[in-house]
Amino acid sequence: MSEIESLFVTRLYRAALSEHGPVVDAEELEASCYSIAEDDEAGQDWSEENGYPGYTSYASLTDLPWRFPIFADLVRALDAHVAAFAKDLEFDLDGRDLKLEDLWINILPEGGMHSGHIHPHSVISGTTYVAVPDGAGAIRFEDPRHALMMAAPARVRQARRELQPFIYVAPQVGEVLLWESWLRHEVPLNRSEEDRISVSFNYSWA
Repeated sequence: MSEIESLFVTRLYRAALSEHGPVVDAEELEASCYSIAEDDEAGQDWSEENGYPGYTSYASLTDLPWRFPIFADLVRALDAHVAAFAKDLEFDLDGRDLKLEDLWINILPEGGMHSGHIHPHSVISGTTYVAVPDGAGAIRFEDPRHALMMAAPARVRQARRELQPFIYVAPQVGEVLLWESWLRHEVPLNRSEEDRISVSFNYSWA
C-alpha cells in the first residue's frame, strides 16, 4: 500500500495577545504608537531616507518598554507566547531562553507596503496588530523552498493549503503571529485610507 507523508513542516503560531500575560488595551497601544512616532524625529528621518512609506522605529528606538508602560506589558505577553511556540517547535534550548532582541513600531499609510524579507540572526519573529482597517491587506508568507524548485510546474489554483507557494493571513486587531525568522514574508499594499499599525519583534537564543 502506498503512503505519502508531509516532511519538514513550517509552523505558524496565531493567537489572541490576551491569551498570555497582562491584557494590553488596543486603543492605548495605538495612541502610544502615534505619540512615539510624532516625537521620534530620528525614526521619521530614517523612514524618509530609506524609502519606508510611513513610519517605523526599527532603526531609531530600542527602549520602547521603558518609554511607555504598555510596551512593558506587551513584552511580558509576548515572552509567554514565544515560550509556547518554542515548546511546539520542540527546540532544545540547552537551558537557555529565547530573549527579546528587537521591538519596533510600524505605521503604514494608504499605499504603504513592505517587500519580501527575512529576519537574519534571530530565531523567532512576529507581529502583533494594533490597527487593521478594511483593505489593509494580509501578511504573505512564501514557501522557503522556492529557490530549489527549478523546473517544477506551478501548483493548481485550488492546491491544498500546505502545498500553496504563498499563504495569506489576514490578521485581526489584538492578534499575535509568530514564525521562525528564516521564513520569508511581506506586507502587501495598504489599500485603505487609514493607517495599518503593528508592532514587530525578534527573539534570539540568549
